[in-house]
Amino acid sequence: MGAGHAHRLYRHGHSPVHALPPHTKLTAVFAFVLVVVSTPREAMWAFAAYAGLLALVAYAARVPAGFLLKRLLIEVPFVAFAVLLPFVAEGERTDVLGLSLSVNGLWGAWNVLAKGTLGVAASVLLASTTELRELLLGLQRLRLPPLLVQIASFMVRYGDVITDEMRRMRIARESRGFEARGVKHWGVLAKSAGALFIRSYERGERVHLAMVSRGYAGSMPVIDEATADRAQWSYASLLPGAALVVCLLGWTL
Repeated sequence: MGAGHAHRLYRHGHSPVHALPPHTKLTAVFAFVLVVVSTPREAMWAFAAYAGLLALVAYAARVPAGFLLKRLLIEVPFVAFAVLLPFVAEGERTDVLGLSLSVNGLWGAWNVLAKGTLGVAASVLLASTTELRELLLGLQRLRLPPLLVQIASFMVRYGDVITDEMRRMRIARESRGFEARGVKHWGVLAKSAGALFIRSYERGERVHLAMVSRGYAGSMPVIDEATADRAQWSYASLLPGAALVVCLLGWTL
């Protein structure tokens, strides 16, 4: 984890949110999501308040609304599932625009959309203000099992390597006049996938032997120690703290 690794979700900046230690942001987002999930679905105003809190975080992090909304498209499958709920759920029915919909299904769809969207938005803001390397350091600081951190680190490092290998293989096929146009070409693609698997496996073996020859004994050395002072923890706790107040009001009002 000694080398930086940029990802497409990350937006370089120098805002106060970017400057927070990664483990404080991870804790804040996790606590915020727990609070959102614990909010009663009938308290619609509370979810609007949560959205306002995330908008303030995005403003402080200088993350444009277009950048955030474009990344929210990842939840489209969940939106499709939520849209189906009023049609397939059982229980009391009501007519909406001439359609017979389930009341429980409507509440369930709202629950999935509201809480899912807020959770995804919080995760996107976290990824937009924290590099992958810093996220791994934050997980390490939060005492996540070291083996899981190592697996995630290797996935981050070699995901792009395998993707680049796939790109080179595709260029090699196209340079020889190959174009996948139908079922009859699936055999060639299957052979390419097999070759990619073998190359990736061999690369993994070579990397492991190189690590062992350099003293690897099951744990990675800690190069950077991420620390946070009381002021940074206080700043990071503003989001989940304000959300908790909204949640309590949602249960009592």
